[in-house]
Amino acid sequence: MFPGSWLDQLNLVSADDFRIMGRIPKAVTKLPGFDTDGDGGSDPSGGACVSQPKRIIVSNQLPIRAHREPLTGKWSFEYDNDSLYLQLKDGFPPGTEFVYVGSLNANVRTSEQEDVAQLLLEKFQCVPTFLPVDLHNKYYHGFCKHYLWPVFHYMLPMTQSHGSLFERSHWRAYMRVNKIFADKIFEVINPEEDYVWIHDYHLMVLPTFLRNRFHRLKVGFFLHSPFPSSEIYRTLPVRDEILKGFLNCDLIGFHTFDYARHFLSCCSRMLGIDYESKRGYIGVEYFGRTVSIKILPVGIHMGQIESIMASRELTDKVKELRQTFQGKTVMLGVDDLDMFKGISLKFMAMGQLLQQNEQLREKVVLVQITNPARSTGKDVRDVRKEMNWVANEINGKFRKPGYEPIVFVNGPVSTLEKVAYYAVAECVVVNAVRDGMNLVPYKYTVTRQGSPVLDEALGYDDSADVSKSVIIVSEFIGCSPSLSGAIRVNPWNVEAVADAMSSAVTMSEAEKQLRHQKHYKYISSHDVAYWARSFDQDLQRACKDHYNKRFWGVGFGLGFRVVALDPYFRKLSVEAITAAYKRTSSRLILLDYDGTVMPQACVDKRPSNDLISLLNRLCDDPCNVVFVVSGRGKDPLSKWFGSCENLGISAEHGYFIRWNSSSEWKTCGLRVDLSWKKMALPVMNHYKEATDGSFIEEKESAMVWHHQEADPSFGSSQAKELLDHLEGVLANEPVVVKRGQHIVEVKPQGVSKGKVVENLIGNMRNSKGMRPDFLLCIGDDRSDEDMFESIVNHLDVPSIAEVFACTVGQKPSKAKYYLDDTSDVIKLLLWLADSSGEPQQKLTFPQPTGQCRTEILDL
Repeated sequence: MFPGSWLDQLNLVSADDFRIMGRIPKAVTKLPGFDTDGDGGSDPSGGACVSQPKRIIVSNQLPIRAHREPLTGKWSFEYDNDSLYLQLKDGFPPGTEFVYVGSLNANVRTSEQEDVAQLLLEKFQCVPTFLPVDLHNKYYHGFCKHYLWPVFHYMLPMTQSHGSLFERSHWRAYMRVNKIFADKIFEVINPEEDYVWIHDYHLMVLPTFLRNRFHRLKVGFFLHSPFPSSEIYRTLPVRDEILKGFLNCDLIGFHTFDYARHFLSCCSRMLGIDYESKRGYIGVEYFGRTVSIKILPVGIHMGQIESIMASRELTDKVKELRQTFQGKTVMLGVDDLDMFKGISLKFMAMGQLLQQNEQLREKVVLVQITNPARSTGKDVRDVRKEMNWVANEINGKFRKPGYEPIVFVNGPVSTLEKVAYYAVAECVVVNAVRDGMNLVPYKYTVTRQGSPVLDEALGYDDSADVSKSVIIVSEFIGCSPSLSGAIRVNPWNVEAVADAMSSAVTMSEAEKQLRHQKHYKYISSHDVAYWARSFDQDLQRACKDHYNKRFWGVGFGLGFRVVALDPYFRKLSVEAITAAYKRTSSRLILLDYDGTVMPQACVDKRPSNDLISLLNRLCDDPCNVVFVVSGRGKDPLSKWFGSCENLGISAEHGYFIRWNSSSEWKTCGLRVDLSWKKMALPVMNHYKEATDGSFIEEKESAMVWHHQEADPSFGSSQAKELLDHLEGVLANEPVVVKRGQHIVEVKPQGVSKGKVVENLIGNMRNSKGMRPDFLLCIGDDRSDEDMFESIVNHLDVPSIAEVFACTVGQKPSKAKYYLDDTSDVIKLLLWLADSSGEPQQKLTFPQPTGQCRTEILDL
């Protein structure tokens, strides 16, 4: 047993909880450029200033370009207009305050860091997280790029020579950097108002650090990379810590449904958490909080591309490229230099195209713009080596004077230059084998829409409709589902990609225009502003009930989580209930069995001799009526509790009931026709045979299909199908089909544990002449919620002087009280038994741990 003082630590309310209740003043944060005093300040007229919530945008790198002036040695900074994190501001109303937290892509000496941080905060609203070089290398190059990045792109590190194996020191660096980010956020946040929006896989445990400090913090997370299937993700040694980091957010965003589906599957398989869809919103119930899931691909900044297209500077570059590729059809690739972009496969497809189509030789050119690699290492060197080898082989085979089939443009290449290449390319080829989103097709489409300046540079007639484009896109990247007019390809199938290239260069002008119009309509209406605005609106919706609940912190380290409970939900005090117990004389005590007085983890479910002794002590008090209310059948309950002469038992959720061991079992009084079993059994048998690990439990009044031992995803899917099937087959029968925790149950209408409470109170008053003045009801699962609901709504209950409805475990419930686990329940019952007679000093009971064991309780 843990000491009571330790358990109390799990129930400490955070500072933000106390602040809501007005017990302590709001913390004061003073930084240059920010006024977050607790009183909020005042305006000149004396009225209070209403502070507006900030959006704190957190990413691995700040949207800042930094360079040191060679002559003066001073730092110079400017906004990076290509940064998505800067562009998303367009989705918010004017005047919205932003603060950016992230690393600076520059090595700033320790002596300069304070001055640089001051300047960035005052001039750019940026808070830099200066990381030591060694820490940054282990965190970014070690864990993020060489371990997480490949795994999230479906590549497992089988050996040290084939990918990077997990290293604990790199994981510790990852955690440390996430903690540094959290500390920087704490410096600038108003936890009661501001919203935090975290970006990408570099910071997946950051939400846990934030939630640990401020339980009600409003946190959103958007993952810009793929999320792997559960078969891949479950190989991570730190898989639970990362999943729980995600679940400490209020909103989690993904580019595609596939990525979201994989995440939800991981939650189900590894944490036993299922999701529900309500009115179009997907939500994961996590300890009383609903974590919302958003699926929306990011867009591009339309204004940036359009402003470049309107610039005269673009004209010269476009004319130069037209001259360079005169008489040739240009296909374009724009990719980062990494192993997942499929550049070599693209080159092979180009070679296949020229091999199969002699008429296209010297007429079709593939221009490949290669952005600099974001990391270093053997994998990057291998990709560069293979890419150059394949390109040289194809160029050597098909090169002619004045003709190079594959043209390399090595980065860095400015956005203006890329727009010029988009303008002259008849087709863009995005051939990645796996990619999070990839916005190249979007930018290409907007460029091909044209502008007066661009049309003039290309020599187009003003009266002609020249907006046309063709996109070849891999089916394994995030933008693919949104490009319905693109030619989708499997990049591993070189022949199919070559055929797609042939179709693109021979496609009719009319079809190119139709495909372009479809893409442009979507891309122009789903730009980065739309994406940011939609995410922010959903984040506000996800956080709107924060102050209607009490948040309790539970756990330590990266296992920390918060439990959201009703404001009036509290732990049942032994002293309070004992006092009520002593001053009452007609008591009704209702106890669930599994998970309440018997731990769920125990394999042997028979009650111990000490539990029998404890129940007998409670029953021997003439003021008590004690009932075990269980979903189990009456035969095992009769056998187990045969020595408890005065114990009442309600079996099968109230269908059977007996007042003591000498009385007969009676049904609930309903006229029940069980002929429906003949219809339900064949259906359940069909699903049992089709679902490995499932089984059927047949009770006298009910039938239950269990799937807790089946594959979690398949079992859940089959349970939904079985529920629909049974509801159809039994539509005209007097039964209820319900889905519970790993079960689908069919039982007669009107049978529930809630009815047990009503019937027992009525019988005590009518047949026994007892008017209960004390009611204690304890249970742990969904069926027990029927009892709690009956206690809340039953007309006779309010007249009972002392009512204690108690659930086991801190979780959302209709009960007003909770106890932590079965040991707390036993402890409470022992106190009550001692209040009735002489205390017994030492009893042994099973404990609610991973393995069933006994331990002495010295009371």
